[in-house]
Amino acid sequence: MVTSAQLAPGMTVSIAGKLYRVESSVKVTVPKGSPFIKTKLRDLESSQVTEKNFKPNQEVEEVVLQERRLEYLYPEGKQFLFLDIGNLEQVMVPKAIIGNKVNYLKEGIEIKAEMFKSTIFAVLLPQFLELMVIGIDTGPSIRGSTASKVAELETGARIEVPPFIEVGDIIKVDTESEEYIQRV
Repeated sequence: MVTSAQLAPGMTVSIAGKLYRVESSVKVTVPKGSPFIKTKLRDLESSQVTEKNFKPNQEVEEVVLQERRLEYLYPEGKQFLFLDIGNLEQVMVPKAIIGNKVNYLKEGIEIKAEMFKSTIFAVLLPQFLELMVIGIDTGPSIRGSTASKVAELETGARIEVPPFIEVGDIIKVDTESEEYIQRV
């Protein structure tokens, strides 16, 4: 248990049986009345952000998520099958948890999963991946950049690349910013 005054961005808390990640926490003082802690909380299941106010010394249950290493195997219906590297069990991850990270999933890629009990709430890709270019679109560039080509990668992702990149090249991609880094 922690007090509401100790809440900080990044913490995970349990309120009424639901898990939330603290996005922001600010102490508010008003001229006439008692101060309170104003927070923005992200529901880990639905990803919706809600605001909640707490009394300054109100107790809140802090939850520590377990981090596990998973290896991507293949899609199965509306879920994705992973192998838990720690105990060699198969783990199904719903498409809603993967989100747009699906554009960078390739067989054998190792990810980190944040879990509470047996439920996965988030997956983290490696920041950099080396992927093969399987197609080039020389049409107008996206996002108003100076790059003249859009490359389709082996995972289905589409990113801007410099003009010298060709089909078959292996490139390094930043999965967070979804940008080309270099040719490998």
